[in-house]
Amino acid sequence: MNQPATASHHEVTGHPPAQFPPSHVQPRADSVDRKSMEVFVARQAIFDRRMKVYGYELLFRPCRDSNAAGIADSAASLQVITNSFFSIGMERLLAGTRAFINFPQDLLVDPRLFSLPASKTVIEILETVRPEPAVVNACRALREKGYVLALDDFSHLQGWDRLANLVSIIKVDFRATTPAEQEALVERYAGRGACMLAEKVETQEEFDRARRLGYHYFQGYFFARPVIISRREIPGSKLSYIRILQEIHRPELELFALEALIQRDVSLASKLLRYINSSIFGWINPVHSIRQALALLGEQEIRNWVSLVALPNLASDKPDELVRTALLRARFSELLAQWAGLGHRKADLFLIGLFSLLDAMLGRSLAEILDEMRLGGEIADALLGTAPPRQSLAGVYTLVREYEAGDWNALSETATNLRIPAEIIPDLYLEAVSWSDQIFHQGLSGR
Repeated sequence: MNQPATASHHEVTGHPPAQFPPSHVQPRADSVDRKSMEVFVARQAIFDRRMKVYGYELLFRPCRDSNAAGIADSAASLQVITNSFFSIGMERLLAGTRAFINFPQDLLVDPRLFSLPASKTVIEILETVRPEPAVVNACRALREKGYVLALDDFSHLQGWDRLANLVSIIKVDFRATTPAEQEALVERYAGRGACMLAEKVETQEEFDRARRLGYHYFQGYFFARPVIISRREIPGSKLSYIRILQEIHRPELELFALEALIQRDVSLASKLLRYINSSIFGWINPVHSIRQALALLGEQEIRNWVSLVALPNLASDKPDELVRTALLRARFSELLAQWAGLGHRKADLFLIGLFSLLDAMLGRSLAEILDEMRLGGEIADALLGTAPPRQSLAGVYTLVREYEAGDWNALSETATNLRIPAEIIPDLYLEAVSWSDQIFHQGLSGR
């Protein structure tokens, strides 16, 4: 096991400063909550028609059996889920929304299911469930207790109306159904009061078509797919934010270079001076220069503040979840750096995560963006998927992507190659979720 050495890490004007966790993780094997490490748990966003997050589907897997294809024993599966709610604390994952959780047939009739909070739980009835009387009765009881029920991967089958009439949400797999079937299902069930959810929506075009058909909710990585437009140039205002983000995440912060970049952007300069002169600092004399403001803030607070201001501006016309995901990837990559023996490259790994969705934010080819930024080498190779085998930075970024997709078998192999203990990964992910959600909301408060 790699045991890392201990190390010490828009706009929030008018509000108390966020209590940011340190940017240099301090993992210690004896200090990690063992209960929270019993399970891999990742989240995938579900959006409403306004592109706001309605909930997250939670993907579970026991750490102790990371090579298994799944959880065979349903009782153990339920234990994993309840432990996650009450040991991990779902608020860390849900950010005030609901959890969508898959339930096989025997768990639907298990009375222990009622231990889950109805106000936070959407019970997904798997497509393998048989609509037998006991199952129908159990689902009716769950609905009466206030649980939201959803049918997963649904296509109309004989005998399923008994369950379809009880559920509030019907999920339709856009990879497994034809456009005609997708339309027919909306026409048949939306009129009965069910909300239709299009899942595995992978492109903006599919999202637009599903919304036109009358679907209410949407799940998939369409929000992170770039919609490329013909003009190659990045707008000047966004390009300045990219250059500033690049500057603040260099290993050695160059205050003179950063000062020059901020001075070129009137909006950013005014935000910085308004922030430094706000009541949260309580200076006796007002600060009038960018250089003085940067000197007073210090390196870590500069990095935090600029990230808060710049990233939401890059994605101002995109779903909020795009920013949240980029922040999560950045922090998760940084935390993994220590365990992969890459503590000296944590700034590079943070930058890789932070820039991983620039193509979706800007509607440009990622290769073109990186070229315009003159950002090459191992960072560009990791982002573009051109790194040679076993390249460490690319390996960490691959692990981050595998975790968020719930690709547990691939994750196990990647973690082994990086010599990262599998059991610590979920705890680092949860820390990254908490951090990214916290600074995301701080960023929103200053828009």
